[in-house]
Amino acid sequence: MSKPHKPPSGRTNLASCIVATIFLIFVVIVVLIVFFTVFKPKDPKITVNAVQLPSFSISNSTVNFTFSQYVTVKNPNKAAFTHYDSTIQLMYSGSQVGFMFIPAGKIEAGRTKYMAATFAVQSFPISTAAEASAVVGPVVTGGGIGGAGWPNNGNRVGPSLEIESRMEMAGRVRVLHVFTHHVEAKSGCRVEISVNDGSVLGFHC
Repeated sequence: MSKPHKPPSGRTNLASCIVATIFLIFVVIVVLIVFFTVFKPKDPKITVNAVQLPSFSISNSTVNFTFSQYVTVKNPNKAAFTHYDSTIQLMYSGSQVGFMFIPAGKIEAGRTKYMAATFAVQSFPISTAAEASAVVGPVVTGGGIGGAGWPNNGNRVGPSLEIESRMEMAGRVRVLHVFTHHVEAKSGCRVEISVNDGSVLGFHC
């Protein structure tokens, strides 16, 4: 009688390893595709909705006022956005005249958070050009205290000054509870203010 042949165990193991390797490569490719299409980290978006000056005074070419800014921050990611302590800066002629901290917090995935910041601005002298300038513009279309706008053409005439609002918000997004990515959002707005009464003529971001 002939002896039974032993199964080629070496070839079988090699084939199994090849199949397992191909399967793992396929899984990795699928995970990468899903990660870069669905879970790819995106920077949050800051939208400035309104700017107000609740109080305003001018004396001897020096202004003093309270600044209020209302913004929305949208987190477009599929994971929560955890932001660190952030800041709002107010600039005039390249110098900082106001500053405020925004405490750390969290914005859930796909959600929008409303924020309001109000702070007193230290007194500062305005330039001679700002005192003497006459800005021609409308009563601001879609702007002023509410939406964004910018003086363009119209019949409002009066001295004005321009300040700049800068907001920065940095933090992290943890994708699939494993991968942590740094993201940040910034906004910069030029705000035109009437020197006569402190009304906001318009702002452009």
